[in-house]
Amino acid sequence: MADSADYWSSKDDTNTWATAMTLFQEGYELQTQGLWAEAMACYRNSIRLHPTAEAHTFLGWVYSFLKLYDDAIAECRRAIAIDPEFGNPYNDIGAYLMELGRDDEAIIWFHQALRVNRYDARCYPMFNLGRIHERRGEWRQAIDWYRKAQRENPGYEMARLARIGLQARMN
Repeated sequence: MADSADYWSSKDDTNTWATAMTLFQEGYELQTQGLWAEAMACYRNSIRLHPTAEAHTFLGWVYSFLKLYDDAIAECRRAIAIDPEFGNPYNDIGAYLMELGRDDEAIIWFHQALRVNRYDARCYPMFNLGRIHERRGEWRQAIDWYRKAQRENPGYEMARLARIGLQARMN
């Protein structure tokens, strides 16, 4: 039989985790409504109770909407420290670096996003690599990345439109 202290400790941990997840979900809902300050408060409280890669990544995402890219990158780095196999923060760091005009650095992060195991949205770093190649005038490479993004997610309309638009410019 388990020690009663272990039972209560485990129960408290489960309750803390559940509360943290509820706060994370509330933060996400507030974020989708554009309520940045409220979303940040929920994410921060979630992290205080039970830090997760997701909460740090999404807090970083809110910072990015406020153009606080250094803070956003810092949150993504914290996410990676918690779960190096979670792909979102790698892509997000790359996207924030692109916003800062640091494309060479961004490329490294997009390739890292493509290598991790826990990532269901590989079309995004593929698309972002296409954007960088397009900005550099490397249109064939850009089209290749847009095609890869489309193959990864056939419903990804931005990749299809970017590819079609670039192909039209090449004609």
